[in-house]
Amino acid sequence: MTSSLPKTVFITGATGFIGSHIARRFLAAGYQVEALHRPERSHGMLTDVADQIIWHEGDILDIPSLEAALLDEPHRRTGGIDVIHAAAIVSFTPKDRNRMETINVAGTANVVNVCLKAGVRKLGYVSSVAALGRPTAKGPRSANPVMITEKQKWEDSPNNSTYAKTKYRAELEVWRGVAEGLDAVMVNPSVVLGVGDWTRSSLQLIKYVYDEKRFYPEGLINYVDVLDVAEALFQLMAHDHAPEPDAARRYILNAGTIPYKDLLHKLATVLGKRPPSVRVPPVLTRILWPLEAVRSWATGKAPLITRETARSASSRYQYDGRRIEQVVGLQYHSLDQTLRRVADALGDPQYRS
Repeated sequence: MTSSLPKTVFITGATGFIGSHIARRFLAAGYQVEALHRPERSHGMLTDVADQIIWHEGDILDIPSLEAALLDEPHRRTGGIDVIHAAAIVSFTPKDRNRMETINVAGTANVVNVCLKAGVRKLGYVSSVAALGRPTAKGPRSANPVMITEKQKWEDSPNNSTYAKTKYRAELEVWRGVAEGLDAVMVNPSVVLGVGDWTRSSLQLIKYVYDEKRFYPEGLINYVDVLDVAEALFQLMAHDHAPEPDAARRYILNAGTIPYKDLLHKLATVLGKRPPSVRVPPVLTRILWPLEAVRSWATGKAPLITRETARSASSRYQYDGRRIEQVVGLQYHSLDQTLRRVADALGDPQYRS
């Protein structure tokens, strides 16, 4: 890192799973970390370091609050500020579609617009492999998985979830900002694993195994450690990019691909739990999700399985995460390292609330 780089970073979504790890990585490097924070929300996984962060009350849907944080005079005097946009809604429940459209797409447009107005040094955007799209697989199911790289072009497909569509449209807002002069870099993580709230997002897999559920899907899962997501973004923000096309500004973050059964069995082993033992074939998931939708409607509780999660759990896609290794020398944590850290953390009651 050179001395010319700014030492201030502003993070949206800092109290969430990925955002909190990003904040900690920048704090460890000596950065002044500033974060957007809704007053009604706690500091999440940053409670122990909250006094080391400058908090700005606001929301990515509240443009004046973004401007108040990023158009501050000291930032202009000291040569600028970096911005990490990690705020997003991840959901596969039909009732959340409008919220995802508003927060993921309109919220990203707001961040991009204010970054342009403020003249920030660089924007780092946390996207998802879902935004690359899932082309319809060709050939029999026994064929090799469909390999997806950073060059993948979006294709309309029934395999694309509503979440994927909103993240894709959010990416278009970032690329629009690049066309208007914004320097930006993007990471596309696969399923992110690590220490955090196991009632939310991908970490629900941990609680599923901890509760000794019986069933497993037959599809593949791609995974990456949250520490690697934070490290990759940290390195990319410091990395000087020559003028490049959009595809060269994005980086898939994926440490490996494994059958769901194998991942759940590994997790059960480190947690000392009974592993799932009943395979759920795709034909059965297609029957179960409509029944679960009816149960959810009748009880008012979130569905355990939806049409989108049923498709995802039976999919056979593989994401190539090697490019980030070549560009910044990132070395991914092994799956065993990640799962062991998760198991050790579960000794702390705060992660099992």
